[in-house]
Amino acid sequence: MERCFSVSRDGPAPCSSPPPASPTSPNILPFPRHPPPVPPTSASPSPLTPPPPHQQGRRTFAGAMVDVSKWPLFSLLSSEQQATVRQACVFGTSANEAIYITHGNEIFVLGLNCSGCLGTGDSVSIIVPKKLDFLHGKKVFSLSYGSGPHVLLSTDDGQLFAWGHNGYSQLGNGTTSQGLSPVLITSNLQNKKVVEVSCGSHHSMARSADGEVFAWGYNNCGQVGSGSTANQPYPRRVTGCLQGKHAVGITCGQTSSMALIDNGEVYGWGYNGNGQLGLGNNGNQMTPCRLATLQGLCIQQIVSGYGHCLALTDEGLLYAWGANTYGQLGTGNKSNHLSPVQIMADKDSRVVEVAACHSTHTSAAKTQSGEVYMWGQCRGQSIVVPHLTQFTDTDDVFACFATPSVTWRLISLDQDDFMTVTEALRKEFDSPETSDLKFSVEGKCIHVHKAVLKIRCEHFRSMFRSQWVEDQQEVIEIGQFSYPVYRAFLQFLYTDTIDLPPEDAIGLLDLATSYCENRLKRLCQQIIKRGITVENAFTLLCAAIRYDAEDLEKFCFRFCVNHLTQVTQTAAFWQIDGAMLKEFIGRASRYGAFKN
Repeated sequence: MERCFSVSRDGPAPCSSPPPASPTSPNILPFPRHPPPVPPTSASPSPLTPPPPHQQGRRTFAGAMVDVSKWPLFSLLSSEQQATVRQACVFGTSANEAIYITHGNEIFVLGLNCSGCLGTGDSVSIIVPKKLDFLHGKKVFSLSYGSGPHVLLSTDDGQLFAWGHNGYSQLGNGTTSQGLSPVLITSNLQNKKVVEVSCGSHHSMARSADGEVFAWGYNNCGQVGSGSTANQPYPRRVTGCLQGKHAVGITCGQTSSMALIDNGEVYGWGYNGNGQLGLGNNGNQMTPCRLATLQGLCIQQIVSGYGHCLALTDEGLLYAWGANTYGQLGTGNKSNHLSPVQIMADKDSRVVEVAACHSTHTSAAKTQSGEVYMWGQCRGQSIVVPHLTQFTDTDDVFACFATPSVTWRLISLDQDDFMTVTEALRKEFDSPETSDLKFSVEGKCIHVHKAVLKIRCEHFRSMFRSQWVEDQQEVIEIGQFSYPVYRAFLQFLYTDTIDLPPEDAIGLLDLATSYCENRLKRLCQQIIKRGITVENAFTLLCAAIRYDAEDLEKFCFRFCVNHLTQVTQTAAFWQIDGAMLKEFIGRASRYGAFKN
């Protein structure tokens, strides 16, 4: 039977019996028996140390950086694929499904695909990202997910799409058949522009641009707000106390619903066994009820966890209420609270953002000074007071410490068009618009910046602060190295990366040796090692000897000996001078190459 929370803790207790099973196909699970699994509190604690930060797929939000590869599914993407991500969402009972949107407004999915929640037309799991074509150039405006899972998505023009688990009509298409592909939901939403969506365990909510709230799906605890506990197959406008009011925000717990009004009032309805509606009691509510305890406060953000809520005022004050088995209220104990209580009042900096998610018992907050706190269930541990982290964004808390490690919102990677120093340098390499110096190599120009070269390379630091004639030139001629090699060297100073074939890396190794760039020298040796073949092995060996690269020399020598017959038949082998040939044969003999 479908379960809700108990009065005393987050554990299960029935609200009402589920409806009879519908005639769906055998592989569809329309009536889940329990809420998403949660590790027991007795589990051995994990160290509260964030994983080391990566460098790819990062995004900006309020001046902070988020690395999307911290979510394991995104580590399946190459750095090039991660660089295309503009928006992303990770969901599922084990954080095993993901949706992301590229800068070109293409939507991709990957993961386990439970109940067809990836919208690919089947329930086959996907380890390689698969493109969905239903958007047709539209931008994703809002996205949310349930526990089935089911997915709601609204576009920038206000259209609403749904797919995935549908055992309780949570897709809003009037059926209980699984939605394997995205479908446009229009019932009762004609001429309405949907600007926000939110999913509970198996019910759905949408907010229109004119401030109306719609709800549908599973309604065993009154979470649809219709005044009854009958499931709602289509979007239905939530009225009652919301009649005539303009909603500016919506959020869902597992089986509860909340709405934020433009005057700062908060209304709640649905399951209330742990006090998650904040009404001072634990009775379920079939229609919206105002949180009287917040009278006189202007709430500007509200979020729901599995069975608790957080509300942030326009003055930066933070309130919490509901279930507290894991310390998710941050009150210093594990007692539930039926009414809002203020937390983090002792912090010097005001709170500017709060975070929670209906599928976790984790809470997070960010202050005006950029500090990020977390509390509740964090990697199996119960943190009962807000704990200061080393993160710069609340999203990182959920990636690294929530169970499951989902995203608490649709993260947007270009929120403020922020560009890191690394990205800015990469962009400005060989840029005629901003450069103040040119190198001419083989008749081709490479545009650079003196300041960058002086900061990154001792050779140029000496050149531009002494009496070298080059310090006075606008164009410096380079004749010792080829254009591909010298350009790769200058690009390395801007990007810390090398993109050259092994044969050209020999020339770059020569340059690195001449300019005493030891790190570049090591990188060149790595490229050469990875690109060695029978055809180029002897050439690479000769280069390693010439440039005094001892480790590379040993590597190339062993390769030549291990493939001696093939190497001795190459043109490169017979083009070397007699002295080096004699030295190689003698060394190979001592190595045992001719013992057979």
